[in-house]
Amino acid sequence: MARVARALVEPGQILHHFSQTETANLTTQWLSVFGTKRQGVNSKAYLWHIFSAARYPCVAGPAAVQEYQQQLAQEYVVLANDGKTAFSTNLLPSKADFADYYVFPKNLAWTMAFTHEDGQLGPYFAKHMNFVGLNNDNLARLKKLRHA
Repeated sequence: MARVARALVEPGQILHHFSQTETANLTTQWLSVFGTKRQGVNSKAYLWHIFSAARYPCVAGPAAVQEYQQQLAQEYVVLANDGKTAFSTNLLPSKADFADYYVFPKNLAWTMAFTHEDGQLGPYFAKHMNFVGLNNDNLARLKKLRHA
């Protein structure tokens, strides 16, 4: 019997698998936006501890999911919490094959942190401090792509 490989993400297709170096750079960029006040938080275990420890403003639980589902971008990055795997996809992911992972557009206008503690801790949705400008850039790129 043939074995069926599981998709890494649903829905959508993977556009790009990032190298280890690119993944490390994505993690550093993510931390430079959302993790600047992480001292004293065990973010090495889970980056989302930044949100559960109230070190960056966010919404949690069903409110986070509702905010997340309203986001639009040309491409979405999915970053595994282990910092070893990242890829981009063309559709807003509702599921990925990781216990803990982060979704965000390339310009980090916002992020969604999916946790293995879903329901008790998380998920968390946070906006970049310059969300309005960055989100407008994302919407403009998407509009341009649709007109092309």
